[in-house]
Amino acid sequence: MDSDTIRSDIPSRLDRLLWCRFHTLVVVALGITWILDGLEVTLAGAVSGALKASPALQMTDAQVGISASAYVLGAVLGSLVFGWMADRLGRKKLFSLTLAVYLVATAATAFSPNFGMFLLFRFFTGAGIGGEYSAINSAIQELVPARYRGHTDLVINGSFWIGAALGAVGSIVLLQPGLLPDDMGWRVAFGIGAVLGLSILLLRRFLPESPRWLMTRGRIAEAEAIVARIEAVAGERRVDTPLKSIELRVRAGGHGIADLAPSLFRTYPRRATVAMVLMSSQAFFYNAIFFTYALVLSTFFDIPSEDVGLYILPFAAGNFLGPLLLGRLFDTIGRRQMIAFTYAASGIALTITAWLFVEGALTATGQTIAWSVTFFFASAAASSAYLTVGESFPLEVRALAIAVFYTLGTGVGGIAGPWLFGTLIGTGERSAIAAGYGLGAVLMIIAAAVMWRWGLAAERRSLEDLARPMSSA
Repeated sequence: MDSDTIRSDIPSRLDRLLWCRFHTLVVVALGITWILDGLEVTLAGAVSGALKASPALQMTDAQVGISASAYVLGAVLGSLVFGWMADRLGRKKLFSLTLAVYLVATAATAFSPNFGMFLLFRFFTGAGIGGEYSAINSAIQELVPARYRGHTDLVINGSFWIGAALGAVGSIVLLQPGLLPDDMGWRVAFGIGAVLGLSILLLRRFLPESPRWLMTRGRIAEAEAIVARIEAVAGERRVDTPLKSIELRVRAGGHGIADLAPSLFRTYPRRATVAMVLMSSQAFFYNAIFFTYALVLSTFFDIPSEDVGLYILPFAAGNFLGPLLLGRLFDTIGRRQMIAFTYAASGIALTITAWLFVEGALTATGQTIAWSVTFFFASAAASSAYLTVGESFPLEVRALAIAVFYTLGTGVGGIAGPWLFGTLIGTGERSAIAAGYGLGAVLMIIAAAVMWRWGLAAERRSLEDLARPMSSA
């Protein structure tokens, strides 16, 4: 071998392990990202009535939608910047940085003196969360064995709804009339995220750098030491299969955006198309509906803002149960089949919901049940989009690929969605809202067809088998 070429069996050693305490630590310490995002998004929706009534902010329905778009815009830009940094500097260094950005920004949101500052702080809160998405999705996929990767990734992404439930309960308590001074309840609510995020900083200190990333940087001794420690924790919990080695040619300076473009457009153009369709359709579907659900409940069903949280709890339960109960099927039946099914099922369910809504056949409880059923499937579908992107492209640009597709997909569907639905709700016309639901449903059904036709069968396969490392010798 050349002096700049290394041979390693690190990926094979990681993939042969059975579940152990180390993998549980990964899930707990890194899964907090989605809990925090769920908390932030839910609070933004649940306290929308309080934001409109706030003497300092005095927000309109359109401004509520704009503030949601500011959060999403921050998330997509943060994902892009921090995703690039994660591939250049490593996964571990970004864990603390992105969480710190989130903590400072969400705490500052609680002290917003006016609408302009509220927008700015929501933007940076989103930037911290978006940065977490790219660095942490890649780290989870690189640390969890192939046989568990699909189910684990879906459940962790689905933990967004644990945060949603926390946000719902927090809003129910803090927005009760007379409990706190006027204009204080929503401020304390946004402080929940800062307290929760702060509690996880110490836990992340015990997580190692991704051995796969270290391997591509030529830091093979560090990578071997980390894998040895993980194997010591696992003990005999491993599958007795032959180890496979790969050869990598170490490249000074690593890889970046210039290397991602050929991978997307020359080596894997079909995968890039599938990833873009999956990400953009679920982004519109989710952000458009979830960021404005509180406005729908208050405008069309006369639900007081302090009671909105009660309707989120069953909605959050349906969203979390989807990935939890369906997740294993993505590793057994297969990625292509299950992703296509969940996208199609959520589109069909939303079509039925739109028809019932425009006909006035639903009460607030009925609307919540319809949303819960729809998002039982949509939650698994949305989570699988992130899984698909991470599995589709090479190790050296994995975090950046996740960031790019999150940015493009959410930029197309996520930023416009809340603004569009906020405007539609402002018309007070059920038919206008139903038309928006119909658009979201059509996008999901199209995505199902694309996945069924061109999707990647990634279940139980090594990441290096799915996408050959760019530094392969």
